[in-house]
Amino acid sequence: MKLIITMILFITSLTAGSAGAPHLDGGDLSIFWVIPFAGILLSIAILPLIASDFWHHNFGKISAFWATLFVLPFMLSQGLPITIYEVLHVGLLEYIPFIILLLALFTISGGVQLTGSLVGTPIMNTAIILVGTLLASWMGTTGAAMLLIRPLLRANKDRKHKVHVVVFFIFLVANIGGSLTPLGDPPLFLGFLKGVDFFWTTKAMFIPMLFMVVSLLIIFYIYDTVQYKKEGELPTSTSSEKIGLKGSFNLLLIVGVVCSVLLSGFWKPHIEFTVYHVHVELQNIIRDILLLCLAYASWKYTAKEIRQANEYTWFPIQEVAKLFAGIFITIIPAIAILKAGTSGALAVVINSVSSDSGPVNHMYFWLTGILSSFLDNAPTYLVFFNTAGGDAQVLMGELSQTLLAISAGAVFMGANTYIGNAPNFMVKSIAESSGIEMPSFFGYFLYSLVILFPLFGIVSLLFF
Repeated sequence: MKLIITMILFITSLTAGSAGAPHLDGGDLSIFWVIPFAGILLSIAILPLIASDFWHHNFGKISAFWATLFVLPFMLSQGLPITIYEVLHVGLLEYIPFIILLLALFTISGGVQLTGSLVGTPIMNTAIILVGTLLASWMGTTGAAMLLIRPLLRANKDRKHKVHVVVFFIFLVANIGGSLTPLGDPPLFLGFLKGVDFFWTTKAMFIPMLFMVVSLLIIFYIYDTVQYKKEGELPTSTSSEKIGLKGSFNLLLIVGVVCSVLLSGFWKPHIEFTVYHVHVELQNIIRDILLLCLAYASWKYTAKEIRQANEYTWFPIQEVAKLFAGIFITIIPAIAILKAGTSGALAVVINSVSSDSGPVNHMYFWLTGILSSFLDNAPTYLVFFNTAGGDAQVLMGELSQTLLAISAGAVFMGANTYIGNAPNFMVKSIAESSGIEMPSFFGYFLYSLVILFPLFGIVSLLFF
């Protein structure tokens, strides 16, 4: 890794003198450039099923293989300057902030232990998921998911039928719960930076979110009750210890994480640093440094016994870091093609969201959502935000239903796949580290098709 970084920096220094920022025209790219991205997705979906040991020991190399399979031909086709620029752009502005935020929340949440008697009854499970859903809009889906997944797993440790508990947790806490504020999910934060009022999403998204949350909690409670009755005799807790928290100072650190993210949104010092034409703003650098400091403070000052009780390991964050490095690199041409709009290879997608009479809101909802299920939902949101005109005031006014469709699609349908939103894969990995055999990529997607898609159909009919 050090060698690769050194080579990139060396090459960057050689080419930094070139005039003007390299420009990738997505209109010139064939749809075949998406093959490496499809390859890494299929690897995530299939290899754990047919070669689990090989995948477990080599997923980082497989991710690097697909990234290389994109980068080398891309360099030959588009030239070295554009390749360096695109890789640095996605690395410095998207991947590094993404993984630093995950690392901070993963480390800090791993230092919080819920003590006392927790038994995974349908009422207890529903209550934990509800609390996480309510927290997600104010501390982010990642923060809420990382904070509550371990207590949920602990409560259900003696149950045989518990996979569905984690799946519904991903649906609600890791995705739909983040609908009400820009703090909840990255696409909404991007909208906020583009001029959407902070509380616009609270007002606009409340009813659709309420419908989804209530519907899913009812379905979950009924299904969990049925599964719970199959358990037979479960061990009862003999502990007289009251429910409480250990490592509670980590909750203050989570507040620090939220404040750090807010800082990068509100503070505009208009100072930036340029790395081979990639502009890195000071407020984002400060945010990432603060997040790393908060993570270090949690690791340094949290008692090791707490992390041992939480069965804390570094494997989940390592898995996410390696796989998403490949995903972020191979996703470059897909996003570029979408940004090209009607001149790109996916022009049919862009054309389908408008007609002579104006925006087709239900298509905005479905296309933003489906693409967000497989692509990074933040740039996907931005693509359709700009397709709808890109004027926040107009979109909050006469085109408010269009903005609602884009926002709901990006946030709600991140739940469709493991890679649809960052915490999805994290929750899966933590659950597997705790001994739960989670569904495969396609197995999880089947849950989505059966449970989520009918509800999305109702949302589409009611609101768009």
